[in-house]
Amino acid sequence: MVSLVRRSRPADKTIYNIIIMQSNLLGRISSSFKPVVQRGKRNPCILFALDPRKYSTGEEADVVVIGSGPGGYVASIKAAQLGMKTVCVEKADTLGGTCLNVGCIPSKSLLNNSHYYHMVHGGQFKARGIEVPTVSLNLEAMMAAKSSTVKGLTGGIAHLFKQNKVTHVKGHGKITGTNEVTALKADGSTNIIIATGSEVAPFPGIEIDEETIVSSTGALALKAVPKKMVVIGAGVIGLELGSVWSRLGAEVTAVEFMTSIGGVGIDQEVSKNFQKILGKQGVQFKLGTKVTAARKEGSSIKVSVENVKDPAKKEELDCDVLLVCIGRRPYTSNLGLEELGIERDEKGRVPVNSRFQTVFP
Repeated sequence: MVSLVRRSRPADKTIYNIIIMQSNLLGRISSSFKPVVQRGKRNPCILFALDPRKYSTGEEADVVVIGSGPGGYVASIKAAQLGMKTVCVEKADTLGGTCLNVGCIPSKSLLNNSHYYHMVHGGQFKARGIEVPTVSLNLEAMMAAKSSTVKGLTGGIAHLFKQNKVTHVKGHGKITGTNEVTALKADGSTNIIIATGSEVAPFPGIEIDEETIVSSTGALALKAVPKKMVVIGAGVIGLELGSVWSRLGAEVTAVEFMTSIGGVGIDQEVSKNFQKILGKQGVQFKLGTKVTAARKEGSSIKVSVENVKDPAKKEELDCDVLLVCIGRRPYTSNLGLEELGIERDEKGRVPVNSRFQTVFP
């Protein structure tokens, strides 16, 4: 999360620092943090906003938060509780960001419910003396349960915003000056917090349509259980969603460039045991293997792979659904950072020092 903090200097000068902070740091600073401006005495900056006809207007606020994910909505509520007039700009239709809408929450709902199905269908209930004569999957009802969970939590954030007097503005927020933000509607600020989160990292040469070639977002909303699924990337997201569809009956093959599963930095003992567990569940792995291409042929998808150490060892995999899960990247484009002199690195991250501060003119 990036916060734009205004503070006074001698001779009534003002300096603005961009600070990158994890959302869990808010709890540490909230007890001692005081509003940087007093009501009626602030030197407001304007958050300009454009409606579809490009008409601009402005309104004052103490804090504008861009993004309503776990970092953004917590920051918005805390700022409002500290007495600041707070506006949260969110481009999606609902609050909560990736985590609540198309990430952690819906995936855990599917993981939990698919686990129950797998226990019955796989004979684990019977081994415990619980016999269920017939077992059937109602995928539509399972998806409805997932959506109900998401709706309840995103609606809860909307309620907290209303309760704490946080103004929600729907639109894409962009910093257009040291104290100016452009959105779809009018608001203004003396402080800006950017909590825009991340987005799916694209795979070069493979176009995601969210129907048969899907990202993690599309994998949460498939209309039928695929017969065969290939997962590009055996990191935590790919394995999580791959295991869901494996439990529900799909033949899942995970293709991973590395020689172990779980992603960079995972403990190797955990990785090995996790692979054994998923292997017993039916998930197949092709480790030390890279995907070179994917193409549609009728209702099937052909995925070309080759051995990392020996490229001559090539293979073609067939599947109904191809899940691309090679990671996520910072969602920091088109925020106006470069115009302010804040350069991002090659991965789209905002460089910071040991105090989470960027270079800001």
